[in-house]
Amino acid sequence: MTLYTRFAAHIDAALDTLVASGQLPGGLDRANVTVEPPRDAAHGDLATNAAMVLAKPAGTNPRALATALSAELEKLPEVTAVEIAGPGFINLRLTDAAWRDELAAIAVAGADYGRSDRYAGTTVNVEYVSANPTGPMHMGHCRGAVVGDALASLLEFAGARVIREYYVNDAGGQVDVLARSVHLRYREALGATVEIPEGLYPGDYLIPVGQALAAEFGDRYVDAAEGEWLALFRTRAVAAMMDLIRADLALLGIHHQVFASEAEVQAAGKPAAAEAELRARDLVYDGTLPPPKGETPDDWEPVELPLFRSTAFGDDQDRPIRKSDGSWTYFGADLAYHFQKSQAADQLIDIWGADHAGTVKRIVAAVAALTGGEKKLDVKLVQMVRLLRAGEPVKMSKRSGNFVTLADVVTEVGKDVVRFTMLTRRADAQMDFDFAKVVEASKDNPVFYVQYAHARIASLHRRAGEAGVVAGARDLSLLGTEPLGLVRLAAQFPRVVETAAAAREPHRIAFYLYDLAAAFHAEWNAGNDDPARRFLQPDDHDATRARLALADGVGQIIRNGLALMGVEAVSEMS
Repeated sequence: MTLYTRFAAHIDAALDTLVASGQLPGGLDRANVTVEPPRDAAHGDLATNAAMVLAKPAGTNPRALATALSAELEKLPEVTAVEIAGPGFINLRLTDAAWRDELAAIAVAGADYGRSDRYAGTTVNVEYVSANPTGPMHMGHCRGAVVGDALASLLEFAGARVIREYYVNDAGGQVDVLARSVHLRYREALGATVEIPEGLYPGDYLIPVGQALAAEFGDRYVDAAEGEWLALFRTRAVAAMMDLIRADLALLGIHHQVFASEAEVQAAGKPAAAEAELRARDLVYDGTLPPPKGETPDDWEPVELPLFRSTAFGDDQDRPIRKSDGSWTYFGADLAYHFQKSQAADQLIDIWGADHAGTVKRIVAAVAALTGGEKKLDVKLVQMVRLLRAGEPVKMSKRSGNFVTLADVVTEVGKDVVRFTMLTRRADAQMDFDFAKVVEASKDNPVFYVQYAHARIASLHRRAGEAGVVAGARDLSLLGTEPLGLVRLAAQFPRVVETAAAAREPHRIAFYLYDLAAAFHAEWNAGNDDPARRFLQPDDHDATRARLALADGVGQIIRNGLALMGVEAVSEMS
């Protein structure tokens, strides 16, 4: 039990006492009662909104309830003062011993400090990346990949069972284009001179695929009709591209558990099943779409199609789930895929590019309809990354073959730099990835600043050993009030994890680690002006061991936070 959960229990017990004494009605919903740091640290160590939340349903005045609750909280041995602020917020000041105990708790819990069971018993499917299988990963895919993977780790740390899933779009026209592009490379491997026409994929990454097919089939399909080789080449090309994609993702430390095939979803009749379910709920009907906005083309004519009633959920028009030729629209196929996912998970999270924002309402509504009205799907939108080199944007285009691959970037700056950088801004905010800035050794580079704090902590142990400080019991009572400020911040980690998981925003971990690193660097630098604040006290080994315990607590939190981000903490800066 962490300090925050312990005080939540203390407040709950105090409320029970008020109920037992008749000062508070029983049965009130306490779900919105919180324990958190005050917005202004000068107001105390902890704050609770209990009186503000419960006063109205209890039929009493918030300040009166706060007064009664404060009287109970003042009895706690860890509390030195209780103050009522404004209309009824309660601020608590704790003893230094309470923070020393929490520092010891961090050491005992180690890598599990901050882990919780908040989502125990809940299965969450996180679908992310899902790039079309038409080439290697490029930096346009990177941010969603990192955000999705970090979110999956965050939810697991908060107790959920997480399914990491990749949706393979292997049933659309783009994979037929891929197959035709590979056929050209196949002919090229057999000696033909080929030119890649506009509209096909020109990338050199298809050359080995063509060579493999040439080695296996010889010239059997050189002059064959397209119908004889298209399905085979499509299957082989998609498989080869997925091998490339898996290898690229592995460079980032990303490994999906499930790769779901769109073609298999359709072959299993899942779209028709989803359509039947929605028709039964009167959410799909046969109708015609209005003519296109603006000037109507001469060849336009109304066609009856099965339409989903997306206008009932805020869309500007109902959306077809089938095309006029009877094949499934992307929306129709997507419905079926989500229906399939919902049968194996309690909650669904999709990580999508921001360019898909217009389709969010209809898919969320359709999934809710398919799952009995329950909102199971949460779509997190991720903005594109602008890649800069020499101050100029680097263009990324899969069709032209002129793009910067994810593998190239990871090779140049490293996995950890890429992953950390992708989490330094909200996912829905624009981001620049500047090759120079992400490896810059400065406070302005969060990647460096956090890793430097951990490396400094590791260096303390090396220097302590050189100074003859041997391992032994650590007397934490030697830590004064000022350095315990670091513990106050470190102790917030479990609630940061909880709020980040609830909001499904892994960037909050990166923001918190930067603040923690800044506080550690400030404490380190304080020793330049005040020798008594230095972590290493060559003439006082007991004080050194106590301050090493403080540094180790901070280091443990940094490691735990970086692990959630998929980043390895370093012990030395190169």
